[in-house]
Amino acid sequence: MCVELNYSSEPENSLRALLAWLTMSAKSAISKEIFAPLDERMLGAVQVKRRTKKKIPFLATGGQGEYLTYICLSVTNKKPTQASITKVKQFEGSTSFVRRSQWMLEQLRQVNGIDPNRDSAEFDLLFENAFDQWVASTASEKCTFFQILHHTCQRYLTDRKPEFINCQSKIMGGNSILHSAADSVTSAVQKASQALNERGERLGRAEEKTEDMKNSAQQFAETAHKLAMKHKC
Repeated sequence: MCVELNYSSEPENSLRALLAWLTMSAKSAISKEIFAPLDERMLGAVQVKRRTKKKIPFLATGGQGEYLTYICLSVTNKKPTQASITKVKQFEGSTSFVRRSQWMLEQLRQVNGIDPNRDSAEFDLLFENAFDQWVASTASEKCTFFQILHHTCQRYLTDRKPEFINCQSKIMGGNSILHSAADSVTSAVQKASQALNERGERLGRAEEKTEDMKNSAQQFAETAHKLAMKHKC
């Protein structure tokens, strides 16, 4: 029997792992460099590129070359909490990040997942005064960002929430990573509380047993003392 060996999977997996590490490293740097100084907390980010090239005016000059683009979701640490979506760029040859456009979450009108029946990296964001068509670096990264975005909209927007269309059910449903994480935390707290209660009960029983042994020892000592005095007499 002839078995075909696939030698390409290991390099591909290594490349994916490297790209994932670079993406996480970039997001961590964005959080510290762009949002932390403004007392904001970055909830999530997705690396993107445009599906259609943006038209540049004929007279526009002085471009800065190639760049990476990230769509970031953040909230203020100061109450009342305000959420915003920010477009951040990193230009070729630079290690720093630049804040470009920013919208308050209230300005987001529609989130289009393009295809609800399959994993897709494409999506559209419609704001009051802007419309962008994006492709995420991976479908899973888009999915994670959508889950965080949907959860944030439900939590911080009370009046007018954006419309999520053509999105997979796992983004909108109860099996999102945020709900799973919350369930895991709740479960861990419950287990810890149960363990403390059980430990408290065991300590209580041990204290009761110790008290009983102490009383028995005192009674034994008193009885022995009486017997000793009786025989002495």
